[in-house]
Amino acid sequence: MHLPRRRLLVLLFLGLLPAVAWALLAPPRFPDPDARPGAGVGNGVGGYEFETRYFRQRLDHFSFPGVGDEEFFQQRYLVGHAGGWAGLGGPIFFYCGNEGGIAWFAANSGLVWEAAPRFAALVVFAEHRYYGESMPFGSKDKAYNNSRSLAHLTAEQALADYAVLLTDLKRNLSAEASPVVLFGGSYGGMLAAWMRLKYPHISVGALASSAPILQFEDIVPHTIFYDLVSNDFKRESLSCFQTIRDSWKELDEQGNTQDGLLKLSKTFHLCQTLKSSEALSDWLSSAYSYLAMVDYPMSSDFLMPLPANPIKEVCRNVDKQPEGTSTLERIYAGVNVYYNYTGTIDCFDLDDDPHGMGGWDWQACTEMVMPMTSSENLSMFRRYEFDYGLYADNCVKSFGVRPRPRWITTEFGGHNISSVLEKFGSNIIFFNGLLDPWSGGGVLKNISSSVVAIVAPLGAHHIDLRPATKEDPDWLVSLRESELEIISGWLSDHYGAGGALFQSAASNDRAAS
Repeated sequence: MHLPRRRLLVLLFLGLLPAVAWALLAPPRFPDPDARPGAGVGNGVGGYEFETRYFRQRLDHFSFPGVGDEEFFQQRYLVGHAGGWAGLGGPIFFYCGNEGGIAWFAANSGLVWEAAPRFAALVVFAEHRYYGESMPFGSKDKAYNNSRSLAHLTAEQALADYAVLLTDLKRNLSAEASPVVLFGGSYGGMLAAWMRLKYPHISVGALASSAPILQFEDIVPHTIFYDLVSNDFKRESLSCFQTIRDSWKELDEQGNTQDGLLKLSKTFHLCQTLKSSEALSDWLSSAYSYLAMVDYPMSSDFLMPLPANPIKEVCRNVDKQPEGTSTLERIYAGVNVYYNYTGTIDCFDLDDDPHGMGGWDWQACTEMVMPMTSSENLSMFRRYEFDYGLYADNCVKSFGVRPRPRWITTEFGGHNISSVLEKFGSNIIFFNGLLDPWSGGGVLKNISSSVVAIVAPLGAHHIDLRPATKEDPDWLVSLRESELEIISGWLSDHYGAGGALFQSAASNDRAAS
């Protein structure tokens, strides 16, 4: 068995010269759940039961084509079995789908499912357009054909999808009075927060977990992501941090000759001989970044099967090698924890995705422009500089479009966010785990009494949304309870004195637990 190359966190376009270094760390995106073993769709995943439904969604919500010229597509959404729903007027918990198939996010968002009985809530997970099965024009090939077919893959269109879907669903259920609580993690968390701001009449509040809504333009330092990844490794082992930092030079030196490339291919157990060292550097950088995102205190199978505290395990493997072990052999021993913790992989395949760039690459080349660099002093990565001109040129070459780097802050805001949301925002929880490198682009301080930040110093990427386990530390259990108490307050405010149905359901659940 060998491991195919995963779509990489660091977007390095083809044709870049080594002398021109730039980097863009795109919002986390995940492999298609249908391609992952054990993640079948069916009528339930992760032990959560649901019904798969489809909604006829308008392709363009913001134009009025002539009669007969309208275009539609089938949007997939999952509805939890409604046995515990309070019924008409009962709450609806709505997850804003990310950049991937929705069944996988449903399986990895246990908080939504596990909290629903407490509030007698109906659970709905909506798939993002152009991902999973929600493909315009009938197929992925047609949807991804060119810039014209991809033109409607935007956050704005996705939010409009969710608003229309929710409105129609509530009408069909005769549940127009039902309050909606939005949930989302990562890009989905960004969407949940933005939907609360753009469509305040649709929901009573939003839990935006690990949502880097400030990672645009110059709102946060461009070095923050790489610096936080580096800090995660440094806190576990200074020698491990230094080994990784030293490895890039050695990797480049070996990659300069054919014999060196052959040696690298053998050291890292690659299925094919390298043609250059760039693909291997990319592969290693992606592993370190993903490890920082999922540095959970419990074992997980989110991106890869991993042990608890995986960075600690990586650094232990790097540091424990016997004297005389080369730097790159140490690096392989460490990164093998991420790519092959189960020990079932014989060799690694670094070949590019034969289908080329996917949906997120399009979004990063249009509106999701998050400039990132790597500092020479604090980072364990090689130095990167963000060159917008080169970045834009490659987007033109790849998709025939030029990015709009200021559009997201124009559409959703971000600059002076505290003063803006203090006046105009309400009922949003921003969760961030400080081990997560995306926390650098998140909201880390309370903005008002109802726009609040919950920060976990030992938390990683949307750990609060993860399914509860017996391994969960006390701080995580307490943190989730704090989030649910805030949500309970939103619902109490909505129902007021007449909310006997909700109050009874919540009281009964607490009594049972």
